[in-house]
Amino acid sequence: MKRLFSLGIIMILGIISLLSGCSNSSTNKIRVGEVTRSLFYAPQYVALEKGFFTKQGLEVELTTTWGGDKTMTTLLSDGIDVALVGSETSIYVDQQGAQDPVINFAQLTQTDGTFLVARKKTDSFSWDEVKGKTFLGQRKGGMPQMVGEFVLKKNGINPQQDTTLVQNIDFKNIPSAFASGTGDYVQLFEPQASQFEQEGVGQVVASFGKESGRVPYTSYMAKQSYIKNNNDSIQKFTNAIQEGQNWVNSHSAEEVAQVIGKYFTDVKPEILVTSVKRYQEQGSYAKDPLLREEEWILLQEIMKEVGELKQPASYEKLVDQTFAKKAAGGN
Repeated sequence: MKRLFSLGIIMILGIISLLSGCSNSSTNKIRVGEVTRSLFYAPQYVALEKGFFTKQGLEVELTTTWGGDKTMTTLLSDGIDVALVGSETSIYVDQQGAQDPVINFAQLTQTDGTFLVARKKTDSFSWDEVKGKTFLGQRKGGMPQMVGEFVLKKNGINPQQDTTLVQNIDFKNIPSAFASGTGDYVQLFEPQASQFEQEGVGQVVASFGKESGRVPYTSYMAKQSYIKNNNDSIQKFTNAIQEGQNWVNSHSAEEVAQVIGKYFTDVKPEILVTSVKRYQEQGSYAKDPLLREEEWILLQEIMKEVGELKQPASYEKLVDQTFAKKAAGGN
């Protein structure tokens, strides 16, 4: 999967080099591609529903692009203007020698958003229990899998040696695979983790977000050329995200769930509340769009630990704090 991602990026970069300098002038419409539809992105949906983008004079077209490789390829080929995806993807593009690098300009989430779900219920959990078991993981090279491996190793478990690691299942099909009997443990986002608890499929026994610490897990990014030609729109976009973050962090899980419910019509209201509350309690929703250097350093430590970092990635090159600082009031 990682090799296919790299080959795809190389092909796209060749096309992009021919199109450089052809970006449109400043626009009031921004096409956003989110890597998945997730409760993890509640501030974004609040910003849409509460009219924070509209107040900034922006029209936001949101598409779910399903997967880091697909999201980044769509961004590089100008299918979208802004990507909401793991910050590691901007590093992968840079490592492929991009002439028009992808820049992180606003951070949405600041922890991992997955939970360890065990098939068997337990009153007390120890990480040693994962040894010798089948662990249903995520896509190699993606943030969920990298953080998962990082946390397992921190707790004395080498996933490749101490578990039967399953990574050949498509992201969208991981929950159904676990529900049908594959794996003793699985790494899941909300609301799927809470749904499985309610249905008796499994039990949440640990949080990868709490275990790994603050990391730029999901950020908004755009090509350098797009940012250069659309500074005003990027600033307005970031302002709206800051307002969404403020709202989510100052309202109850019940209030947040009510606002974003239309984006999760197949999820029971009580599950939405439980899921949002979990993310709020562990500080997953960033309080501002600032992607801080210490978080960038931890991201690279995680990537290096799991063998996905070829060389150090420059914070100054791939992160632009200008818009986030203004949106956050200079903090």
